[in-house]
Amino acid sequence: MIDMTPACVRTADLLHDVRDDQLSGATPCAGMSVAALVSHLGGLASAFAAAAGKRFGELTNTPPEVSEELDADWRSAYPRRLAELAAAWREPGAWEGMSRAGGIDFPADVGGMIALTEVVVHGWDLARATGQPYGVTDEILEAVLPHVAAFAEQGPVEGLFAAPVPVAEDAPLLDRVVALTGRNPAWSGWA
Repeated sequence: MIDMTPACVRTADLLHDVRDDQLSGATPCAGMSVAALVSHLGGLASAFAAAAGKRFGELTNTPPEVSEELDADWRSAYPRRLAELAAAWREPGAWEGMSRAGGIDFPADVGGMIALTEVVVHGWDLARATGQPYGVTDEILEAVLPHVAAFAEQGPVEGLFAAPVPVAEDAPLLDRVVALTGRNPAWSGWA
């Protein structure tokens, strides 16, 4: 079990400070605007909270869609969803047995790592896209690093990870994590 609360809180904090004029901006996620990334964060939080509770249905059975449509109350609703995500994965049973998200079945402990990785990496994406500082604890990054490294060894996964970006072996942990997902740690797109 890994407590993803600090990562969820940090990413939720970013949402509060996204300006309306930034929603159409680019992100490190190819083809995703800030609005689409924010929408994805809100959706994945709900889907992986349901996966943690083994509440299978529409939230866990359908693949995520990229949409720029945001709920009217997204600045309060999406942070609340991230808090619910963290709370759901604090339950020991969340990490046991099998689970499902995006219509894909997987061991629950793998699902927990996917959820944590999504929050961390997309939190970084949102911070970079909106010019906000971002950081999570080394404990969380040390948990995420081998997870993304295992995916990176398998090669690019369309819609998830591009080919890894080379970085120095002694680069900061966060830079190594995002580089393994195919993101350039030096990316900047805000005005």
